Amino acid sequence: MPTHTVYKILHREIRGLHEAAYLLAFFTLGSQLMALVRDRLLAHKFGAGEVLDVFYAAFRIPDTMYAILASMVSLFVLIPFLERARRDGTDAIQRFLSDMFSFFSGALVLFALIVFVFTPELIAVLYGGFSASMQADLVPMVRILLLQPLLLGISNLFAAYVQVQGRFLLYALAPIVYNLGIIAGIVFLEPTIGIQGLAWGVVFGALLHLLIQAPFVAHQGVFPKLVWPEWGRVYDVVRVSIPRTLTLSAQQLVILVLVSIAALFAVGSVSSFSLAWNLQAVPLAIIGASYSVAAFPKLARLFGNGDHVEYRALILTAARQILFWAFPATILVIILRAQLVRVIFGTGAFDWDDTMLVGAMLALLVVSLVAQSLVVLLVRACYAAGQTTVPLILNLTSSVLTVGLAFLFLYLAQANIINTHALATLMRVEGVPGNEVLLVAVAYSLGSIVNALLLLWYFERTFHQIFRGLFTTVWQSLAASLIGGLAAYGALNIFDELVSLQTAQGVFLQGAAAGLIGITAWVLALITVGSSDVAAAWDALRRKITRRRIDEARGDVSSGSVNV
Repeated sequence: MPTHTVYKILHREIRGLHEAAYLLAFFTLGSQLMALVRDRLLAHKFGAGEVLDVFYAAFRIPDTMYAILASMVSLFVLIPFLERARRDGTDAIQRFLSDMFSFFSGALVLFALIVFVFTPELIAVLYGGFSASMQADLVPMVRILLLQPLLLGISNLFAAYVQVQGRFLLYALAPIVYNLGIIAGIVFLEPTIGIQGLAWGVVFGALLHLLIQAPFVAHQGVFPKLVWPEWGRVYDVVRVSIPRTLTLSAQQLVILVLVSIAALFAVGSVSSFSLAWNLQAVPLAIIGASYSVAAFPKLARLFGNGDHVEYRALILTAARQILFWAFPATILVIILRAQLVRVIFGTGAFDWDDTMLVGAMLALLVVSLVAQSLVVLLVRACYAAGQTTVPLILNLTSSVLTVGLAFLFLYLAQANIINTHALATLMRVEGVPGNEVLLVAVAYSLGSIVNALLLLWYFERTFHQIFRGLFTTVWQSLAASLIGGLAAYGALNIFDELVSLQTAQGVFLQGAAAGLIGITAWVLALITVGSSDVAAAWDALRRKITRRRIDEARGDVSSGSVNV
């Protein structure tokens, strides 16, 4: 394919909530598949043990650092500013991006230098449960990974402009190449230079994340320059972004604390939690993030134009679709957790104990998938309306609750006041070393559910019966999902006798067959109750296919705008 054709395809403008959401969902699925390949390679090579514990523990520190600083130039903060700057022309956009680039880069480099110097002390505080050799391995890995927040932060600055221009394809491809870079580190760098090669792979992936978006920004004539910032403009952005920065930082700090608590349990607990966390992020990203990201620019535009009726309608539409997909995903993941984990990670050093523990963690985390997906949408709806304080207060409340519950569960377990055997038995991991780490997943899901309930209460109180139209979707999708789950569970038992579960192929066939039967039962149940949501989903997909065929017939599939 000629280079100019590839360029036109990548830089094509896309409009419309459903098409943008489905495109983002498709490429998010691709990104998450790459992430699963990454985790599979890590699990195969190291298993849920010391090396993987060190890698995931090291990864959390720059991720938290990124949340603290890089969120100041996140697309959800910058898009409303860029929308205003766009009205003043290209020069205004470039001046704005240059100010943000210069301020952010300087702040992050300074912060990184401080963390670099005090890395050993930081590790001793966070991961005192690790052995001395594991802590020693952590130091160089953390220092290498400090480059990641800088590269991803600059890339996200570009991503804000890319989204304002409707180039969702570029935005969607960036996470895919990011994971490809990490995979390259696992395959090529780790065998050559050891465990530090994993960290360099992350840095390489972050660089690719930046490079795929930079050419479009440069071509548009708005590539930022290193300048002395206009502090008034910087202050306006920082003032708006501080609540969001604190909100996102609270979430990342919660995960950092939960990983630190997991480090106090048996070796492999950090790996088990991290692998389960990454796996549950797949449906969350595909369902919750896709609709939220696609809706955000339009939500900001509608609210900014004073069209509150359409703003509320768009939130309701996105929430209905999220619930429509999240309920069956939750039920099926819980039912098929062992098959999912075994097929995705179950090779090499990753044994059956690892499989059962990660599967149990996955089930407990995905219990809050509906809540997490709604939180992603409603927080962005708040930002679109300029409400940054509300999600901060509510998120801080749920974060404190999550951390408090995690420490409470840890204390009660260590004091033998609560018996974790009942939970382990329920999740079928009795006798598996380190099953106490399940308490960490329980704490996180409870906190997420409380966060969603608080946000729903706020929107209902502010916009008055905004979610009244969700009741039908909830009962129809939940009832159909339960029917689909029962069908999948029954199919598991049937295929248990028909295929050999001693091979990866047998486990895959059992899980795939049960999943297909469960999905079929879910769809039939929705059709039986006359669900309008299944009709809307099918109509959106049909229109997407029809529009593509029309474009191909016209010969303009690689250029122009797309409207739904």
